[in-house]
Amino acid sequence: MPEWLYGRHAVEEALKAGRRKVFRVLRAEAAKQPGTGREPSAKPQLDEAISALSLARQKGIAVERVPTVQLDMLTRVGHHHQGIAAEVSPFPYIGLADALSLCKEAGERALVLVLDSVQDPQNFGTLLRTSEAVGVTAIVMLDRRQVAVTPAVSNASAGAVEHLQVSLANNLTRAIDELRDAGLWVYALQSEPDASRYTSTDLRGPLGLVVGSEGRGVGQLVRRHCDGALEIPMHGKIESLNAAVAGSVVLYEALRQRNTKRPQTTA
Repeated sequence: MPEWLYGRHAVEEALKAGRRKVFRVLRAEAAKQPGTGREPSAKPQLDEAISALSLARQKGIAVERVPTVQLDMLTRVGHHHQGIAAEVSPFPYIGLADALSLCKEAGERALVLVLDSVQDPQNFGTLLRTSEAVGVTAIVMLDRRQVAVTPAVSNASAGAVEHLQVSLANNLTRAIDELRDAGLWVYALQSEPDASRYTSTDLRGPLGLVVGSEGRGVGQLVRRHCDGALEIPMHGKIESLNAAVAGSVVLYEALRQRNTKRPQTTA
């Protein structure tokens, strides 16, 4: 069934990516000034959405003006739609075999984010935005007990998910085993006695990073199928970072290492 993407970034990136069918784009009509019948001169929401509207017209997609209240009702997010929404086809997930093929193509640069029951759309969206920024090869996550790629998630990721390859697995431990069989080292982001500090671990080769749920972290069974665990040192009074921040920190460390030349050895 079609769904409504909302917010200028989510709509614009969906149009740029071209993976979803975009049926129509709605823009909010500016309200009339009381007693004048004229539109107000300042229309910040519409000004922000102008590049997405222009792109839609270039692609021959119908752009309709509707009252703001109609957008409020369609998207159910109040004014967070920024005056623009698009009716689109569902998000195009890929299969695990496709993700493994992408890893093979990426070779030493393969980088997979594995999500173990992440529930919060904002955390999910933040991880997706970071993943796109650092060049993650694919996202692998369970097909249940996990927030899906909803319009709220697309909005939270600022549209980044529209450019990412997301695979649904019906068995996460088996998916991790297949990633390891494909040559990836898979680490759980988890604080435990034998965990390695993330900055002291070589993250330059084919890598899978498992981020767990906001409450329990990485599940014990999932952890047992990983090659090891990585921890982020904490020097304050709190014991941990949330899933999105912790995952983003380690993903950027992987990118930093990959952009640093390996020291040359001499005979």
